[in-house]
Amino acid sequence: MADVLSQSQIDALLKSMQGGGGDDSSSTTPAQPEQKTAAVQEEKKKPETPEIKYSKYDFYSPRKFTKDKMKILNSVFENYARIITSQVNGVFRVMTDITVMEVQERRYYEFVNSLNENDVITLVNASVENYSRKLVPLMMYVTPGLVITLVDRMLGGEETVVKVKDGYRYSDVETALYRRILNQLIHALKDGFASYINVNFEAIRIEENPTMMQDVGLDETVAIIHLNVDVTGLAVERIRICMPGTLLEAMFQVLDSHRHLAKGYSYEDNRDTILENIRQSQLPITGQLGKVSLDLDDVYHLKVGDVIDMNKPKDREVTLYVGRQAWFTGKMGIYKKNVAIRINQRIHGEEDQEDPEELEASEEELLLAGDQ
Repeated sequence: MADVLSQSQIDALLKSMQGGGGDDSSSTTPAQPEQKTAAVQEEKKKPETPEIKYSKYDFYSPRKFTKDKMKILNSVFENYARIITSQVNGVFRVMTDITVMEVQERRYYEFVNSLNENDVITLVNASVENYSRKLVPLMMYVTPGLVITLVDRMLGGEETVVKVKDGYRYSDVETALYRRILNQLIHALKDGFASYINVNFEAIRIEENPTMMQDVGLDETVAIIHLNVDVTGLAVERIRICMPGTLLEAMFQVLDSHRHLAKGYSYEDNRDTILENIRQSQLPITGQLGKVSLDLDDVYHLKVGDVIDMNKPKDREVTLYVGRQAWFTGKMGIYKKNVAIRINQRIHGEEDQEDPEELEASEEELLLAGDQ
């Protein structure tokens, strides 16, 4: 029991624990709050470093084409929308306004999920120039309301809009006419791409159950183009085009190769070639002996043997025109038994030039043409 502390020792130990130090607790206890205050002030004085924020990237995102390429695709289909607007208005005699709503990168399953089981889509084969490998076909879907309205116009219907419910099933006759309508829309695709690349499009088949299609993987990146069709201001229909990523890659690859070739040609120095072509160009040189104005009655009674006074001395210089511009004055004569003109002076000022329009308007003139 020798290790048992006395009451005084216990009190001293409790005081030291409360003060945070051993035997000199009395000296350290009052200084503790001052140290804490100084530490807090030092922390406040330290400059705060701005927090760097990083944007989160979704690795499952379907984006694999740059914004510039998507702008090109948008421009292509804006041109396509203008073309089919004029074709539909002219062929089917119905007023429509077709515009591009949006061009999006999506997964293929998003395109399939937006369709009903009874919806009909058309598979279109695309043949890209200078690209030999076989490509996955693109898909085109037209809402039944637009198709039935155009079919009604083909069969002599009035200027009305036929409204149908979702999941409408086409009859055999409507399916045959549906093919003709889609052929009109598909052939215009080539003209839409003509400003950038040569692509031939051809309808392969019609698929009546899009959920059973397996030409494209469900997770494959595709470009979905939404076209808005305003029919005579009474109804709004849709045209949706799905372009697989492999097809777009082939198109952009050929387009990039064309750009590289054009860029290479643009950097060539063609100055010497242009100047050489200019040097070899031929220009007509005309010598004007004189000009005179006659009344219409005098011109009407002109006959062989008549003499026309040119109102110029016989030794006066002749004006030479290069093209339509007066360049020289010269002396008329004979050289090697041929009529010739010896150049005496170059015309510098406009006051010495005769109007080339008067050269053509003169009723009687003698023209001498030769090579410079």
